[in-house]
Amino acid sequence: MSLAVTLSRAQEGVTAPQVVVEVHLSGGLPSTSIVGLPEAAVREARDRVRVAIQNTAFEYPNRRITVNLAPAELPKDGGRFDLAIALGILAAGSQVPRERLDDCEFLGELALSGELRAVPGILPALIRARRCGRRIVVPRANAAEAALIGEGDVLVADSLAEVCAWLSGHADLTAPAAADFYDMPTCGPDMRDVRGQYQARRALEIAAAGRHHLLLIGPPGTGKTMLAERLPGILPPMTESEALESCAVRSLSGEEIDPGCWRRRPFRSPHHTASGVALVGGGSSPRPGEISLAHNGVLFLDELPEFSRHVLEVLREPLESGQIVISRAARQSTFPAEFQLVAAMNPCPCGYAGDTLHECRCTPDQVQRYRSRISGPLLDRIDLCVEVPRVAIAELSSAPGPHDDDSAKVRQRVIKAREKALLRAGQPNSELSVVNLERDCALPSAEREWLESALDKLGASARAYHRILRVARTIADIEGGSGCVEQVHLAEALHYRRF
Repeated sequence: MSLAVTLSRAQEGVTAPQVVVEVHLSGGLPSTSIVGLPEAAVREARDRVRVAIQNTAFEYPNRRITVNLAPAELPKDGGRFDLAIALGILAAGSQVPRERLDDCEFLGELALSGELRAVPGILPALIRARRCGRRIVVPRANAAEAALIGEGDVLVADSLAEVCAWLSGHADLTAPAAADFYDMPTCGPDMRDVRGQYQARRALEIAAAGRHHLLLIGPPGTGKTMLAERLPGILPPMTESEALESCAVRSLSGEEIDPGCWRRRPFRSPHHTASGVALVGGGSSPRPGEISLAHNGVLFLDELPEFSRHVLEVLREPLESGQIVISRAARQSTFPAEFQLVAAMNPCPCGYAGDTLHECRCTPDQVQRYRSRISGPLLDRIDLCVEVPRVAIAELSSAPGPHDDDSAKVRQRVIKAREKALLRAGQPNSELSVVNLERDCALPSAEREWLESALDKLGASARAYHRILRVARTIADIEGGSGCVEQVHLAEALHYRRF
């Protein structure tokens, strides 16, 4: 039977759906046709594959060749299917054994010489192939990304000839060397560099422990960006699964992945002129945006009111759902977006409202218009709002005080608090459902009445009520003690809702 089947994977968000490559040889005038919704680069594969097979000293069948890429409704683009198509043609012509193709997937673009070239966005395909229990053969040029998966599941090759020799049992393919990584929290900016700002440091620790969103408000040059840059260094280390998810998004965006830093939590800081597409992703062939590139890490928006209001509003759904769905006429792509938002802003247009050394020149109307650039629904989704005042020059030049802990000490407290939350509910406190919130934040009648009275005076929403309880739960985890949420924890959580 002149039919062979090989397996490959398409580039469709982070899902990397499987593509079955069916090759049939039949009588008739010699020709090669590719069906299954191929884009231009895939249609051109017939010429690349033909010349690559001939230059690898194999015979290109002088018959009518039909290549079907299934499922037919899934668009296929790029040169990632070249290797699978070439092997299917050779197997259909009995030039390589077909039985060796069953438990393997193949990705790679072919040069005319038969060499294998790297393909972009390969990491999601590697992850999916491993979950399906199959080995996958990729170009050696993608070995750095392939090394993140580990040995045994991935094989690398330099050329079509090497892959054919391996299928025929005449040679072995090697696995990429396992990737080493450094303890990245010790390599980034350290909290010991921050002088003073004890309230902001406290809020940063709470945000790290509970994975809460944070807004820093203060005059220019008081350390808002400095504090935000130190948040990744006090977050708990990423698990292997989280690190692979984050690297998969970076792979789709075409960013180079350093094997030594692949378990570092992302820190993304887009400029305030960024468009909505740059922030959430998009394009005719959907690509991830900044919120997805910050998956499992930190998204820092400096000068928050300077962002376009339309751009900021697109954050509302991802902040709640942890993902972004990009819909186009022909397809729909879903990207993960479980990021921790940290924003910074000045208190007014001139930046010096409430400053002790500079007089504010703004009118109340100007201040109100400046702050109203940030919508109420977006502010309602931010758990912690904290002021970052000016620090005296004498304090900046002094030695670290007893409360100026470095990142390592803060990180240990954060890890202990996060472990309590994970043991109790299996998730960070910021993600607690209403049912789990009522169970884990049960309040005595006196504390409940006090909280209800305070929220009535503030005019807080139901979302704000639940977020205050989640922050109070995190504060209680950090403080230790009996483990119950007390009035002092509620009072501190309420304090962070001021804007």
